[in-house]
Amino acid sequence: MTEDKREHTQKIKKDKRKHTEKIKEDKREHTEKIKEEVRKDSSRDLTRGPIAVKIILFALPLLGSSLIQLMYSSVDLIFVGQFLGTEASASIGASDLLITCMVGFFTGMAVGTNVIAARYFGQRNEEKLKKLIQTIFLAGIAGGIALVAFAEFFAPIFLSWMGTPEEIYGLAIRYLRIYILSMVSVVLYNLLSGVIRAMGDSRTPMLLQLAGGILNIFADYVCIVYLKLGVEGTAIATVVSQTFAALCVIAYLCRMKNSYHLNVFGLEFHPAELKSVLKVGVPSGIQSIIITFSNIIIQSQINTLGVKEIASFTVYFKAENMLWLPLLALGQASVSFVSQNYGAGQWERISKGNRISIFGGAAFTFAEAMLLLLIAPLVVGLFTRDPKVAALTMQEMRTTYPLYFMCTVIEILSSNMRSFGKAVYPMAIVIFSYCGVRVLALFQFMRIFHSVRGVALSYPVSWTCALLLLGIAYYKIMPEKARKLI
Repeated sequence: MTEDKREHTQKIKKDKRKHTEKIKEDKREHTEKIKEEVRKDSSRDLTRGPIAVKIILFALPLLGSSLIQLMYSSVDLIFVGQFLGTEASASIGASDLLITCMVGFFTGMAVGTNVIAARYFGQRNEEKLKKLIQTIFLAGIAGGIALVAFAEFFAPIFLSWMGTPEEIYGLAIRYLRIYILSMVSVVLYNLLSGVIRAMGDSRTPMLLQLAGGILNIFADYVCIVYLKLGVEGTAIATVVSQTFAALCVIAYLCRMKNSYHLNVFGLEFHPAELKSVLKVGVPSGIQSIIITFSNIIIQSQINTLGVKEIASFTVYFKAENMLWLPLLALGQASVSFVSQNYGAGQWERISKGNRISIFGGAAFTFAEAMLLLLIAPLVVGLFTRDPKVAALTMQEMRTTYPLYFMCTVIEILSSNMRSFGKAVYPMAIVIFSYCGVRVLALFQFMRIFHSVRGVALSYPVSWTCALLLLGIAYYKIMPEKARKLI
């Protein structure tokens, strides 16, 4: 009996040790899991950590996304130009303006999504973030379908209004009819990737977009070279790749381990959340469309100068991407950074981030511009072998590049105002400066010079106007705390 009792006691002790060890092991695993989640969240949380490092690391994938977007259009044109000929290339070019307007509007809408989602993320308001994601998903589908219906009806009217030549009109219509079907995917990708970036993750949308870009190359080859579908094949490749990217973003949001993950089987629409997004997104979208139309006027004046001059501005705008895309990425990073910290009430952190973005960004842009001017013959030589075109392009660069740093300051100030929900003011100022002042200056300078110099001079004039007005507006209409941030 004593022996049985001793064995029973030992068994109890042994079981107790095992239970204790299991509890300790479970606790260790739980602690490691929490640490891993904290590390993951802190890498995305823009309200903590070294400010300059956070902004730069967040901006780099945004720059990568812009480069990938350029790859989309460039690959299409390469395949069309190499395998389908001049008329097919021209038909795609004739469709570009309508596509730019449609995509540009919803890219602006994505700014609204980014601002509101980042604000909720900074506040740690998971319930509102969940409502926003569900609402944006439903609004994206509805907006995309409406855009498809609108574009399918107005595409022929738009091409006729633009004076599209008869020999390419049919090709352009066939291309647009299919391309437009990708708009639901484009809208969903832009809006939902804006949510992901708002949560401090700019890397995932870039990787998903890269996967879509690689698929686009493969689909272009299959549709154009193998199946010989013509310009319709290019449009089909775009629909396939954009739909793939959109589905990847949706899958990513559904698989998140947070309470605000996307649940496509339990969707609810919240009008108040959509209203908050529209307040910021619509002005940004309208700004994009109006600037696109103002560029038509500028192009019409360039077209009066001659073939060499037209070619020189084509080269100039391609080379300009080396300056524009980095500062655009910095502006997009600033939206997420300021919105998150605004939501978290981190005013001092916003102040430091603004100083880094404005002064550091402007200094970087100026240094890059000077470097590009030093190696201008090499840069321009990548795009043209014509000595006259190269000389004209370098003249345009010398006129605008020394003052290009102003664009960085304009972008950061505009991003700040949007982050605080004041999107109408930068919209009005940029439209007035880039469409009104620039066009008036263009006509005036063209009377005096009637050369590429006359066109180029209109740009610094409009930048100066926009910078002055944005500076005044910032200190007039922003909250008192915000006025002390710069």
